[in-house]
Amino acid sequence: MDLSADFWDNRYQSDDIGWDLGEVSPPLKAYFDQLTNLDLKILIPGGGNSYEAEYLYEKGFKNVYVIDLSKTALDNFKKRVPSFPTSNLILNNFFDLDQTFDLIIEQTFFCAINPSLRGDYAKKVSELLNVNGKVAGLLFDAVLNTTHPPFGGDKTEYLGYFKPYFNIKVMKEAHNSIKPRAGRELFFIFQKK
Repeated sequence: MDLSADFWDNRYQSDDIGWDLGEVSPPLKAYFDQLTNLDLKILIPGGGNSYEAEYLYEKGFKNVYVIDLSKTALDNFKKRVPSFPTSNLILNNFFDLDQTFDLIIEQTFFCAINPSLRGDYAKKVSELLNVNGKVAGLLFDAVLNTTHPPFGGDKTEYLGYFKPYFNIKVMKEAHNSIKPRAGRELFFIFQKK
């Protein structure tokens, strides 16, 4: 299974990005709208075109970072949001990142990585978070693909990865998903132990 930088870059170059909503996801928008600390240092892994980063930045959050393997995705974002700090766009592998954050936003990255890396993802997120830091976002609550992304799963599986590192604050069906994902997304907030 090829999930290399070239694989993702080719997907963006050929516009084969069916996961891309073209706007901020409604459950995440609702979550962002209740955040009040504009100084939060926020990471969006595998951010791609990152409408979430754009939305946060335009709301006044200036410490938003996006990491992605695809140079094309980051270039697309920079063209769309030219005022976004170039230094906050990180072309690298998430698992090689060595910074800390207050909040990590999950939106389609977890379901795009090889499922064998899910335990490593939970551990890495914990390592990247400051004391009392949180990871929040969406996970698919459905069986999807086994040979290519997006890879699905369910609440029980996910809790197995995250419970060793996080206190589970919220994990429930998203009530405001877009129609094609309705009933198939879990909204979650986990706080670092």
